[in-house]
Amino acid sequence: MPGPPSIDEQLAVLTRGVEGNYTPDELRAKLAIGRPLRVKLGMDPTAPDLHLGHAVVLKKMRQFQDLGHKAVLIIGDYTARIGDPTGRDSTRPILDEASIDANAKTYLDQAGCILDLSPDKIEVRRNSEWLGDLSFADVLRLTGQVTVQQMLHRENFKKRMADETEIMVSEFMYPLMQAYDSVVIEADVELGGTDQTFNNLMGRQLQEKSGKAKQVVLVMPLLVGLDGTEKMSKSKGNYVGVTFDPNDMFGKVMSIPDALMSNYFTLLTDLPSDRIVSLCDPQHTHPRQAKDVLGRTIVETYHNCDAAIAASEEFRRRFAEQKLPSDIETKTVDSSPIGIVQLVRAVGFASSNSDARRLVEQGAVTFGDDKVTDLKAQVEIEGEVVLRVGKRRVCKVVLGS
Repeated sequence: MPGPPSIDEQLAVLTRGVEGNYTPDELRAKLAIGRPLRVKLGMDPTAPDLHLGHAVVLKKMRQFQDLGHKAVLIIGDYTARIGDPTGRDSTRPILDEASIDANAKTYLDQAGCILDLSPDKIEVRRNSEWLGDLSFADVLRLTGQVTVQQMLHRENFKKRMADETEIMVSEFMYPLMQAYDSVVIEADVELGGTDQTFNNLMGRQLQEKSGKAKQVVLVMPLLVGLDGTEKMSKSKGNYVGVTFDPNDMFGKVMSIPDALMSNYFTLLTDLPSDRIVSLCDPQHTHPRQAKDVLGRTIVETYHNCDAAIAASEEFRRRFAEQKLPSDIETKTVDSSPIGIVQLVRAVGFASSNSDARRLVEQGAVTFGDDKVTDLKAQVEIEGEVVLRVGKRRVCKVVLGS
């Protein structure tokens, strides 16, 4: 039987896809200690659902687990009362305790789709355990570990200062609270997205000032969403939830721009790098085939192999082979050519002209074999033409006599 992986083999796995490593030499040294490392990830339960963007860093934590290290998942039930100011141009609303508790339970249930929740593989803590016990004197000692200049170095704070947008003093406390988590649980490694770099590095500083070994910080890139431009976010509607059903999950993955495939393969799958290079090279693999592999791999991760195969076949039947529902309706319009916005409204696929325009702008409208994104487009109706809006709305359009 093969022996345990060498340090170099561990590093190859653990640094795959990583955008920032603070620092490579320290990570190698920690792996050489020969004991399971304590690998921290903090998650504030500010919303109830996880998506593939969250899965990027959770998958990295699972890789540490698979190599014999201990995951320490911090449910930020106390820090959620302030809210992370990262990326914000205003103060977050304060969540009530009931919402925090409900979200925390959902987070843990969904994180279990990725992490190994065996007791010997994971330690789940709530940071209210220690933050709730700090006295005012303790808090003052904590604030003495960092300067105002350091806090104002944060990009979003600098921007809000320049824009004369208020910054609450409590928001300055957030990085300190997250950093104090690292001190208490004695983290060897902390994981986060690139938007968490400031907070994670603050943990190194507080550990050093507390006389403890500094944690290594590994930051992962933010996953770009289905629109190909913005980071994946439920609020932007460009996300794939980890609890989506297989067909919906597969269909969403198939809609990503081709340029994102390498990124998704690297961050969301375990496929070898040379295989990813081959899949993402159109001279070796057609993009449609490569995306099918990506979709099946992701569905299998969150469901199973049979569900992945079935989702792929259903997608091909409905979309690639252009098979129509057996009960497809035929809609009649009075004129041709007709504006695409007017047509979408006329067949009942939009409740208003503004709704129809939004669908066209989003690329959701296909007339015949052509996607229509020009709001001023005029289309000719000759015989029966299939009109599709989104995934599920489809009809045949004919010209009235």
